Amino acid sequence: MITEPTRIKMRELAGRYPNPRSALLPMLHLVQAEQDQVTTEGIAACAEELEITHAEVTAVATFYTMYKYSPVGKHHIGICINTLCGLLGGDAVYKRVAERLGATHNGPSADGNFWLERIECQAACTHAPVMTIDWEFMDDVTPQSAVDVIDKLAAGEEVWSTRGPMIRDFQATEHTLAMAEDDLATIGNCVDEKMLAGLRIAKSGGQQ
Repeated sequence: MITEPTRIKMRELAGRYPNPRSALLPMLHLVQAEQDQVTTEGIAACAEELEITHAEVTAVATFYTMYKYSPVGKHHIGICINTLCGLLGGDAVYKRVAERLGATHNGPSADGNFWLERIECQAACTHAPVMTIDWEFMDDVTPQSAVDVIDKLAAGEEVWSTRGPMIRDFQATEHTLAMAEDDLATIGNCVDEKMLAGLRIAKSGGQQ
């Protein structure tokens, strides 16, 4: 159920915006942080706190693919298969991971601990092909390295994203997306030589 502490956070979110209904997106992430999915109860709670209809909440929740209507499990796995990632092996990564998990697109693994999704773009082409775990980047993956990471997560081992914090779990990340006050933004390497290459070339050519 939606607990009272979560209701309090919903009201805090609503108070951050001139128009309270602007808080709906983070509120839905907060629902997933507590319930591992968007439930009818979660929709009702959002509607009540924002004084809008259930239909209005549902319209938003069904528009964005980050909101799920079945339990996601311990970890969300996203694999980019758009142009650059696809050309550099994203489809092969997806196929191998799908086989390892016994999952299909936008669905749970055989054991219910993972959720697999084909992602059209993760805005991380510099390090293609890219996989995300609970929306944290795993860069330059191969079919084997992707499966190795999933094996470690399944065994409860520590896994760090390639340019961010240690992987926690889906619900913890959803709470971060809702409240965004966990001091994790400065952890890990956000940029590297590959990401700065274009900037260096531009500066060497006299462009600012």
